[in-house]
Amino acid sequence: MAKFTKPKFDAAASITNELIEIIDRGVLPWRKPWTVGGSSMPLRQNGEPYQGVNNFLLTMRTMMAGYTSPFWMTLKQANDLDAKVIKGSKSSIVVYYGTAERGGEEDAHNDDPDTEDPKSIPFMKSYRVFNADQIEGLDARFHPEPPVTEAYPERAPIPYMQAFFEAIGANVSFSGREACYVPTLDKIYLPPIELFEDPRNFYAVWGHELGHWTKPRHRLNRSYGDSRFGNTAYAREEIVAELCTVLLGQKLGFSAHTLELNAAYLDNWVRVLRSDKRAIFKHAADAQRACDFLVAASEAGQGEQAA
Repeated sequence: MAKFTKPKFDAAASITNELIEIIDRGVLPWRKPWTVGGSSMPLRQNGEPYQGVNNFLLTMRTMMAGYTSPFWMTLKQANDLDAKVIKGSKSSIVVYYGTAERGGEEDAHNDDPDTEDPKSIPFMKSYRVFNADQIEGLDARFHPEPPVTEAYPERAPIPYMQAFFEAIGANVSFSGREACYVPTLDKIYLPPIELFEDPRNFYAVWGHELGHWTKPRHRLNRSYGDSRFGNTAYAREEIVAELCTVLLGQKLGFSAHTLELNAAYLDNWVRVLRSDKRAIFKHAADAQRACDFLVAASEAGQGEQAA
């Protein structure tokens, strides 16, 4: 009699299918404004922020479930704190990437799926975490007070956001009604801030186009092939820019936003995700690099201005 073997859990497929189901409902939950318990990004049990795809996934799950704590931990970590996961709580999958030497042991984990060492074999593993709201008996520090939301004038610059973006030094023209990055000119076109009732949306659109601005060879040299409007390479780059905006927004205080959110935009996501179950991991890592590049460029620019 043949022995039944339980299929190996496929974390990439599970996460990708979860995303497709959400997007098929016409919802992009990561576009909602959020700051939970004083943090603009999900935190590990030790207070370290999650990066890349795990940041994105746990941000989305926090919003959808309405959690009020930014902290996440494994069952063992909760037990080690003499706390207990509430019965019936559903865990969330997170992943880590590492490399294994050919014929050797696996290296320590990281959130970056790429490796350039031909002697190393990349691998992905998953584990499950629970939000602090799903755990009884935790210290009060895992449930910090929510922040006070600051109000800003409509259709007017927000000084610290304006300073951040200007210091990056990109060539930007504030004219017209459309937003785009033109690679041949290495130039960004944006509508003026006066056309945005909420100035945060203006900076989100600026951040999205700056995500594209990081793509050229003399910056991050990111390519998914010949990109033409509507094709798969174009769709992949749009996902990177969207995720870059999510990450930038966490640092600066806005939500991802584009001038158009239509069926075609959502179809781009679904087409890429259906064709490649690991796409979201690759593009989240690229988005993290883009965000880090922009933050470094802004800090350098502001440093020069202060000198």
